[in-house]
Amino acid sequence: MQKIINIFILVSFLVQISACGTLLYPERRGQHGGRIDVGVAVLDGVGLLFFLIPGIIAYAVDFSTGAIYLPGGGVSSISDADEIIVVHVNPTELNEKTIKEIIIRETGISGTLNLNTAEVWVLNGTEDISGKLSDMKKSGYRTQ
Repeated sequence: MQKIINIFILVSFLVQISACGTLLYPERRGQHGGRIDVGVAVLDGVGLLFFLIPGIIAYAVDFSTGAIYLPGGGVSSISDADEIIVVHVNPTELNEKTIKEIIIRETGISGTLNLNTAEVWVLNGTEDISGKLSDMKKSGYRTQ
């Protein structure tokens, strides 16, 4: 009987540890608001249901780190807002030469830029920016 109780406690603690959004979504840390991820909130709630103190700690950690919020939800979820540079360009003046000049001026990159090998991502709105930056960082791209 003691072995069954120990296994139950071990499984319960493992469920509680995996319920923490900070562990599940480390890329979300640093967000300051937005829509709450229902999945993370429910998992934290399960921890609260079974173990009061660990559940409260899970909610506190997820809210304080911002991991409980969905990325791109209304409020900017980019931890370093100065990573984004907005450049306004008249679309009729947009050509390869102008693009190269803007990249060199804004990033300080010198040398030859080959736009034939450049990757382009379509963003449907500003809420897509943080998600795309997060994806780029995970895949090894430097975003600064």
